[in-house]
Amino acid sequence: MALDKPYLDIPGTTVFDTDQAAKGYHLNQFAMSLMKADNRARFKAGEDAYLDGWPLTGAQKQAVLHRDFNRMIELGGNIYFLAKIGATDGLNYVQIVSSMTENDAEAHTEMMLAGGRSPDGNRYLHEWEGRD
Repeated sequence: MALDKPYLDIPGTTVFDTDQAAKGYHLNQFAMSLMKADNRARFKAGEDAYLDGWPLTGAQKQAVLHRDFNRMIELGGNIYFLAKIGATDGLNYVQIVSSMTENDAEAHTEMMLAGGRSPDGNRYLHEWEGRD
């Protein structure tokens, strides 16, 4: 029996639940491998070859190669694990998170310091049904 997951109705949000964890297990294990300096060096020396050592889906591998963090999350990635990929590229957390938005790191920081993004337009998907 499938569990009722009302949080799937929240636009723009992927909740890291057990289904996401199972889907992204190998992606997250790969990301965590980057905590070791020798693994980071191997990854940077040949990303394709290093990724081939992990049983990732083709879509997961492409998302990593393109550094598409939104897609990695959609494919089961956990942002706290995926941050290891960005850190391997020399990015800080604000730079990583801002890459997932329309803002650059400076604009993202300013927006967060000003109180966060506007809640305008945030609705459950069912609240938008029937609208043009």
